[in-house]
This record gives sequence, C-alpha cells and structure tokens, in this order.
Amino acid sequence: MEDHDSSQPNEELPLEGVGQRLRRAREDRGFALEDVAKETRIPLRHLEVIERGAFGELPARTYAVGFTRTYAKMLGLDDKALTDELRDELAHQGNIRSERRIAFEPGDPAKVPPSGLAWAAGIGGVLLVAGALAWFYTTTQTGTGPATLVPDAPAAAPPAAVTDVANSAAASGADGAGQVAFTALEDGVWVRFYDAAGNRLLEKQMASGERFEIPSDAQGPQIWTGRPDAFAITVDGKPVPKLAEDEVVVRDVAISAEALLARPAETMPPAAN
Repeated sequence: MEDHDSSQPNEELPLEGVGQRLRRAREDRGFALEDVAKETRIPLRHLEVIERGAFGELPARTYAVGFTRTYAKMLGLDDKALTDELRDELAHQGNIRSERRIAFEPGDPAKVPPSGLAWAAGIGGVLLVAGALAWFYTTTQTGTGPATLVPDAPAAAPPAAVTDVANSAAASGADGAGQVAFTALEDGVWVRFYDAAGNRLLEKQMASGERFEIPSDAQGPQIWTGRPDAFAITVDGKPVPKLAEDEVVVRDVAISAEALLARPAETMPPAAN
C-alpha cells in the first residue's frame, strides 16, 4: 500500500464554500434574504449570486470580497476569516472578472455609487489634473499670469486655498480653533474620517441624526465618503455648506475649520429661524 506523506499541505478547498456557509448562517438565524438586503444595502441579485458561490457573475473581485465582508459582519461571523477563505476560493475558481480600475476603493461596497457616476468622477479627475498642468505652465511663462482653465468644483475650496490651509496647519502643528461636526441626514451612510497621517478617526455607517465631532487635536483631518450630500456640517455650531449636493465620491478632502470656512460664502446655507 502506498504511503501518503502527511507533511504535504492540503490545498483542497472545504466542501462547503463561503457562499453556502453564509446561506446556512442566515437560515440558522431566521433571516430571509430580503432582510439581509435591507440591512446591508447589498442588491438582492448580488446576495443570490454570493449564496450560490457564483462569484464570477459579480462585476469584480473587489465587489466579491467587499460584499462578503459586509454580509458576514451583519450575521456576526468572522469576516476576516471568511474573506481569506473567499480569496482562496477565487484563486481556485479563476473565473472572476478582472478588476476594474476605479478612482476609489470603498470600505463598504454596498455604498458604491452607480457605475455611470464612478466613470464620471474618474473622467473629472483626469480633466482636473490636465487643467492643473496647463495652469502651472501658463503661470511659469514670462509675461503671463494665471489663467482659470478648470471651473471650481461645486462647494469645494479652490486648489490654492486648500494648499494654503494645509501648509498653515502643518506649520502651526494644529488646525486651529473651531469645533467641526458632521451630522448624518440619512440612515446607513458610510464615511471614513482620518488625519493627514492616514490614522482613522472614525469609519462606520452612520445613522440618521448621528453626530461626529472632529477631535480638536486631529492634524489635517480629512473625509472619504460617497454621500457628501447626506451630511450637515457645522463649525462652532454654525452651519457651513455641504461638501457636495449630489451623490459623488469625495476623498482626501480637508475638513478642518479653516478649510471649511475658506469655501465660497455664496454656498453657505440660510440661517435657521
């Protein structure tokens, strides 16, 4: 009889895939698939694909991993262990679509904006870079002055103003006076607040009415979210304009008191009676 070398690693996948484990855990907890869709904001059709283990039908690997992580957290499972198993499973399947190059990597793919909006954001970023290069060229030629080649984005500080604020904060070692607070206007809005070094101040899906105050000692605080229109902002209790009035991905946007107050005054919301 041929002896098997027990020291060789077993590279076979479990008989029960990640999708089947999620389905069994959901059924054990008495949840309908519609309940999961409502709680996680993951489309029902994608949940059905995940439970079948047909991850190749999802738009990209990012969606497969991100949706699985969100689903596992909702069920109270070990999301890290499941996503690690999923990566192994995908490596063996080898049929999931190639990654799309997008301008962001959402912490919660259930909050990814529509594909058309993502493409629009990517094209806008390319145009902004091209405009900045053209502006630099015109301002460095003898006898020429700065030219406005790209219109300012709605409710955003001009690039020079943002740079000045960031440099001022770095030089002083603090962002100055002014308590900045963000209040969610809708349920389940994903957001990440972090400082200039990339340290997270808060990352979660905020509930409607939930408020977060930026720590006074945060150096160069910034925001990343796909729903800037769903946050009311105040500085020392006084309202300032939203970062945007539409659903669009914003990332690495300065949200210190100086940066927010430096934005155009005409975008300020009317004072409450």
